[in-house]
Amino acid sequence: MRALQLAMLVIAMMMASITPVLTHSLEEVDQDLRDREKYFQAVDNEAPGFTLQDAGGRTVNLSDLRGKVVVLNFVYTNCPDVCPLHAERIAELQTLINQTPMKAVVEFVTITTDPKRDTGAVLSDYGQAHGLDPVNWVFLTTAPDQPEDSTRKIAEAYGLKFTEGEEGMQMHGIVTHVVDQDGRLRGRFHGLKFEPVNLVVFVNALTNSTQKPHGHQQPSFWDKLKGAF
Repeated sequence: MRALQLAMLVIAMMMASITPVLTHSLEEVDQDLRDREKYFQAVDNEAPGFTLQDAGGRTVNLSDLRGKVVVLNFVYTNCPDVCPLHAERIAELQTLINQTPMKAVVEFVTITTDPKRDTGAVLSDYGQAHGLDPVNWVFLTTAPDQPEDSTRKIAEAYGLKFTEGEEGMQMHGIVTHVVDQDGRLRGRFHGLKFEPVNLVVFVNALTNSTQKPHGHQQPSFWDKLKGAF
């Protein structure tokens, strides 16, 4: 709880420079992030689709998530180094977003690139161990009738590459993808050094981009957050 309070305080302290951006269009937010966040890559194309299975055996399609902003990443649970750090970064982002009204319109999706090892029980344990909240997060793997390399092909469609390691194909590169409500891939945050608040601001802009304007401007979450400190 203390860590969350500190994170929110940091966001509140940064609002003086960020709030003007939030009042502008998605295009202006996009340009601002190009200038301020060197690990951000703007994209605007149809997100590669997928049909996979969650830890409980339920089928999940990307098309099922239309109407929500999707924060998507790829890991495998046997990865000893960057994957656990990536999972923890996603959990950090989820914690920040879930303290806001965005919780209802943002879905976090993690896809394993090692479905042979990553069974439903393994996925559930991994998510719990890294603090991911199942309220708006799913960990996906292949269905029993799908080829083992299905999720690797999906990862490759999103731009990731694989190299041959001692224990099979190993994922190369860490990327957090953001897909908008219409199923379009709108941004990539590369590596783990990007500022979490910048991704949150980008997601916020996407969630607001389809909202109808109000007759009277309402205070945003960010304004309310500033007022809390």
